[in-house]
Amino acid sequence: MPNIKSAKKRVLISQANYESNKAYRSALKTAVKKADAAIDAKAEDMEVSVKAAVKKIDQAASKGIIHKNNAAHKKSALVSRYNKAKA
Repeated sequence: MPNIKSAKKRVLISQANYESNKAYRSALKTAVKKADAAIDAKAEDMEVSVKAAVKKIDQAASKGIIHKNNAAHKKSALVSRYNKAKA
């Protein structure tokens, strides 16, 4: 445990950021899983769930939660699965 006051604050801030990022990452995974399930089932709301997942991916990349190349990879894989299912 740090002794310096500013170091103690940094520990608290980094813990809060960790919790926030963890929650956002979990929400991102949930959105992608819902989109995958909709694609597999060829559901009526397939397009809506894919758009929502892509939006979550873009937001996570812009906030720095995931790397922009990781976001591009996730979006590409998701949209290509969607296009195959739609065709």
